[in-house]
Amino acid sequence: MPLAPRRKWRAILFSTLLLVPAYWTLLVGVVSVASDDRTGAPIAGPWIAFGLMLLPFVFILLAFASEHPRAPGAAAKAMVLALAVGIPVSALAADAVTGFVAGIGAGGIVAMRSDVDRPWRGRALAVLVATAWVFVTVRVLPEAALLLAPILPFTSVGVADHLLEIRRERPAGSRPPTARG
Repeated sequence: MPLAPRRKWRAILFSTLLLVPAYWTLLVGVVSVASDDRTGAPIAGPWIAFGLMLLPFVFILLAFASEHPRAPGAAAKAMVLALAVGIPVSALAADAVTGFVAGIGAGGIVAMRSDVDRPWRGRALAVLVATAWVFVTVRVLPEAALLLAPILPFTSVGVADHLLEIRRERPAGSRPPTARG
């Protein structure tokens, strides 16, 4: 039985609410590491540790609240994928926020239940668009990127699923013609 949209968005909401403190504490830790003022900056270790400690619970909440059929395994895969994607993207982008969105979004792709066949392309594209937006916005309007970053990863995955479900439900005759011959 498909997951009701209300339950899916509730899972996204609660997971995002738990993600926000993880994001801010990680950000405090990363900024304190990069700070030149060692006397006024907080010690980075506890902040980073607390943020990283919350991340598995974020994915566990997302997997169980979205009623993923293999929630424990999905949450574990999500955590590994979040680190495997987020760390290299942060290094390539030269900022922590872009890597955070990419990593958490990649983990959300795995952790959130999907009722659509092959949702990976749409979800990955949505996370890529959110990551690209953050990459540009961090450089143009950093305040907006810092404030919106924690709401983008799971929301983009949810929007991608929603659009895929609409596409699937549309009758075959009402689809616009494609350029493929």
